[in-house]
Amino acid sequence: MTAPGPPIAPMLAKPIGARVPQRGPKGQELRFEPKWDGFRCLLFVTADSVVVQSRSGEDLAYCFPEVVAAAKTGIAAGTVLDGELVIAREGRLWFERLGQRIRPRSEEGGWKIAELARDFPAQFVAFDVLAAHDEDLMARPYGERREQLDAIALAPPFFRTPATDDAAAAQDWFDQFEGAGLDGVIAKPVAAPYEPGKRTMFKVKHARTADVVVAGWRAHKQAGPGGTPVVGSLLLGLYDDAGTLHHVGVAASFSVAKRTELTEALRPLAIGDDDDHPWRRYAGAARQPGMQSRWSGGKDLSFRPIRPELVAEVGYDHMEGDRFRHVAKLVRFRPDRTPQSCTYSQLQQPQTYDLGDVVPGLG
Repeated sequence: MTAPGPPIAPMLAKPIGARVPQRGPKGQELRFEPKWDGFRCLLFVTADSVVVQSRSGEDLAYCFPEVVAAAKTGIAAGTVLDGELVIAREGRLWFERLGQRIRPRSEEGGWKIAELARDFPAQFVAFDVLAAHDEDLMARPYGERREQLDAIALAPPFFRTPATDDAAAAQDWFDQFEGAGLDGVIAKPVAAPYEPGKRTMFKVKHARTADVVVAGWRAHKQAGPGGTPVVGSLLLGLYDDAGTLHHVGVAASFSVAKRTELTEALRPLAIGDDDDHPWRRYAGAARQPGMQSRWSGGKDLSFRPIRPELVAEVGYDHMEGDRFRHVAKLVRFRPDRTPQSCTYSQLQQPQTYDLGDVVPGLG
């Protein structure tokens, strides 16, 4: 049976909490791996080409020329690897540098990608193999696929993620590796085949809450009753030691009813065009809402400022620098808290951990 070709939907994981389990929900025997925070990719190597397929099915080969060049000479034809593209520097993952590869797609962007590939080369951390020696391995159980992966000689920029059958050791990884930029643990049923697009793996991720200032909102793409704008996302802020309110992320994913409810709740806090707001001047702050980002693609990022008087408790998994890495979840409003009490000092800071101690030679 010949090696499968792209596109293949990567196998996914479902969340099961913040503690590493001894066995799966149905009693499955599990093997554990660190959860990498990068770009999930399938790497297809043939005699003629290298495809770097993203989770959405796009070929990212043009974004990572250094990885493609290394795969042509270092990975045998007929190999398909599942893994994560990362940029590792100074003992930790740098997701910000990774994201700079995606936009823009112009000739200038191409030149910029070449420059970034030289100055901040990416690495590929493999955690599964779908084909080896031109043989399709997807129907085989994960335990056998891992043996095949262990048998493949990998040299930088290609690395192999560690794996363990010991739940206690995996819990230690969960507690320690966040300091190197990793964001949890993946638990894989040892007997499971590779099932594209299905959530047959399990992920253990950090679950935390923080009290933040709601200082503005962006309208949802779909208007509310009568065509009036309704809340699509809340803009969140935290104060630093100097008293500057920094934009740290958004809370979103609201139901239709919740969007209308939030719009009405925020209406009394609206300010006029000439009124003062900390994010109009934004003196000395690290993040400003409304700025274009690598993901925005020219979208309208304008926001409606409100008086920064409302405090909300939000759920988040981890920080990337001085902001939430992913979209936060609104838990509740906190009328008992003052905005000035919403500072960075409340956030749990992971203990620093060197990435080279996770995978030797990486970072």
